[in-house]
Amino acid sequence: MNRTGRALSLGCLLLLQPLLALAQAGGNSLLIPAMGRCTLNTQSQDLAQSLAACQKASDEGDPQAQYELGEFYYEGKSAPRDLNQALSYFEKASLQGHAQAQFKLGTMFFHGEGVPANNVQAYILLKMAAVNGAEDALDTADEVTEKMPREELEVATQVLGQIFRKYLMELQSADGRTPFSPLP
Repeated sequence: MNRTGRALSLGCLLLLQPLLALAQAGGNSLLIPAMGRCTLNTQSQDLAQSLAACQKASDEGDPQAQYELGEFYYEGKSAPRDLNQALSYFEKASLQGHAQAQFKLGTMFFHGEGVPANNVQAYILLKMAAVNGAEDALDTADEVTEKMPREELEVATQVLGQIFRKYLMELQSADGRTPFSPLP
């Protein structure tokens, strides 16, 4: 990405910062930071207990636990690699706005890992991951863009536009203010 493009993208992200604060307060569906913690990088004798604790947290809807389980199955260090399980957990966390899960899911679609390669889905997920704070997502989205025909990029941009319009409407209907009103 050239310097102007990166500055523009970062500027857009900075403009969204007040919306993130509003999202945190109101439980918004697009910009939700991961809250809980779960770790699976423990000693092998503690792994079963840690895995059970993370599974319980995941079942209760904790996006960080879902992400950690996705990483566990994606990496395959302490258990056999299972891309279907990884994909499932990354999807759950992504739907809750977990930036790293969106980034990982986007790269899986980009490289065709566990799913057929799909640049449109990869691009959309990577752009959302960038909005949610995944640092490397913009660079990877640029890589995806280089491999996309113009028609695919137009479709992806339209879908992103629809997602963000829906998000802005959600914000507006949540408290009766416009999304760009000064924050209280």
